[in-house]
Amino acid sequence: MESISLEDARRVIAAAEKKAEEIDCPMDIAVVDAGGNLKAFARMDESFVGSIGISIDKAWTSIAFKCRTADLAPLTQSGESIFGLNTTNSGRVIIFGGGVPLVRDGNIVGAVGVSTGTVDQDMEVAEAGAAAFGQ
Repeated sequence: MESISLEDARRVIAAAEKKAEEIDCPMDIAVVDAGGNLKAFARMDESFVGSIGISIDKAWTSIAFKCRTADLAPLTQSGESIFGLNTTNSGRVIIFGGGVPLVRDGNIVGAVGVSTGTVDQDMEVAEAGAAAFGQ
């Protein structure tokens, strides 16, 4: 199984940090490998301590379900097909935006998770990190 390198993970974090600085919102940024294991992490000054675990779990959720965490939100609402998904895996599943898979040659090789801002800010910063991976 191909996985993300530490060099690639650091590039993802650097791009995410740059976007977080541009929008003036410090973030907790996590990158996991293809197995969902933490590969790299950065906690920007003034980011929320409570968001450390959330950022890691967003990245883990993204790799575990091979999708953006934002894509899970509509599917997990009351009455929908996977309602309650967020209560599985010891509560580790995050069902709102900020987790993005990292794809190489059509294969998911890792994921980035971002937390501290609004969901839209988290998504913007995570997408910037993911975009840097594709370069």
